[in-house]
Amino acid sequence: MAKVTLGGTGITVEKNSFGALPIQRVSMEEAVKLLRRAYEHGITFYDTARFYTDSEEKLGEAFDGIRDKIYIATKTGAADGEGFWKDLHTSLGNLRTDYIDLYQFHNPAFCPKPGDGSGLYEAMLEAKEKGMVRHIGITNHRLNVAEEAVESGLYETLQFPFCYLATQKDIALVEKCKKAGMGFIAMKALSGGLITNSAAAYAFLAQYDNVLPIWGIQREQELDEFLSYIDNPPEMTEEIAGIIARDREELLGDFCRGCGYCMPCPAGIEINTCARMSLLIRRSPSAAQLTPQAQAKMKKIEECLHCGKCRSKCPYGLDTPALLEKNYKDYREILDGKAL
Repeated sequence: MAKVTLGGTGITVEKNSFGALPIQRVSMEEAVKLLRRAYEHGITFYDTARFYTDSEEKLGEAFDGIRDKIYIATKTGAADGEGFWKDLHTSLGNLRTDYIDLYQFHNPAFCPKPGDGSGLYEAMLEAKEKGMVRHIGITNHRLNVAEEAVESGLYETLQFPFCYLATQKDIALVEKCKKAGMGFIAMKALSGGLITNSAAAYAFLAQYDNVLPIWGIQREQELDEFLSYIDNPPEMTEEIAGIIARDREELLGDFCRGCGYCMPCPAGIEINTCARMSLLIRRSPSAAQLTPQAQAKMKKIEECLHCGKCRSKCPYGLDTPALLEKNYKDYREILDGKAL
């Protein structure tokens, strides 16, 4: 069984953790069943956020009475100290607990520090002194903010997108965290659904002993797949290396990761779906991608205002309007039977 320790936190868990964003899409009963099954089979680290609608409440229901057996990481997207305390108290209530194992600033546009005027880090420190928060972390999609967080020495963990589509700069960030004694949590380990071979995804991340992947799970079949890797972890075979090489050749470059930070769109376009539809429909074809509802979502691209708001908010610096246009053209060709 592969284990990973998050930096100097002392949190040591299976190299398999539960990303609880997707369970907001299923019922309370289904979510509780999934979460308890995960726990019963050895998963003890669960990542959620105040932003994930009722995800925290579902964790609270599932782990009521066994709180001390698991680690819970959640996040605040607050802009100031007042918002921080409101989020923290709400999270504690939802999770039915009096402490958070790892409390993270949720993708801030800057690196919160003492004296920056926001009051965020001061509030976090106070919460830790009171025992409401045990460890301090930060999540981000921006490489410059992530690097600043590591260099600051203020954070015990960093959560950042990391998968086998990583650039050399991403890999260097992982190594930088290891050198700094800082835990690294890999989000988007399947690149938002573009990576369809979970064994290859696991084998790549297994090469980094300081990285804890969080897998977004909402179906029992998905959970069982990752549970099987606890006792039989996939290794970097020649076959898996070939899969990774082919995917990197196809996917590296300007593609939408589906993070959603460009939203909301003034024209009502579901950008984080539409700007990656071409890749999704080719890599994991599904009838759901061609339904009248899906077609209506794609047709909204015609109403793009070219205001540039999505481009300015993209943490990856993508030309989002151009990606939307490209995906819409490709989608129409698929509907016309000229492609796929």
